[in-house]
Amino acid sequence: MIYVARHGETDWNREGRYQGQRESHLTQTGAAQAGALAQALAQERITRVIASPLARCVETAAPLARALGVTVETDRDLIEIAHGSWEGRLRAEIERDDPQTLQQWREHPQLVQFEGGESLHDVAHRWRAFMQRLGDADDVAIVTHDVIVRLAILAALERPLAHLWEAHVTNGAYARFRGRGSWELLDACVDAHLGTLIVDTAAQAL
Repeated sequence: MIYVARHGETDWNREGRYQGQRESHLTQTGAAQAGALAQALAQERITRVIASPLARCVETAAPLARALGVTVETDRDLIEIAHGSWEGRLRAEIERDDPQTLQQWREHPQLVQFEGGESLHDVAHRWRAFMQRLGDADDVAIVTHDVIVRLAILAALERPLAHLWEAHVTNGAYARFRGRGSWELLDACVDAHLGTLIVDTAAQAL
């Protein structure tokens, strides 16, 4: 099995601030989500833990790696989409200052090229490169970001990038795949292990 998890809640998630490829750290809730994720996956036959190198993903992956007795590997192709000029800004600021791009990002995300940043096509290319390097590896836990989890689900379902927002993705939850060559999606959002730690992502800057 391959497990693709989103990092725990961060300070910037809570503030509604666009993170992109900037650093932010887990909140107390986010750290608890990381612990719950570790407890949920520690009983699985996982032999590798691979994370985006950004601190929020490494911090989320660390408890699981400790429980399994392995080292967290990092891969830059797992990094979040570069939001460019949006990074570090509150969603409310973007709604005020760049409403047309925000509307397009919500309605036609496949058409957006962030100023000073990336497009979904860029990130999908990175994800495909990562999958190719991973090859037929199995029993792997991947800790990454919202957009990457969504792209993993779309790729497995062979759906176009326009469907980005259809998947339900939340902090500390994971998608489960059967992987050998092509990936088969088994569960899009496993979050039962979070219990009362599930956070409302509606106010986050995604």
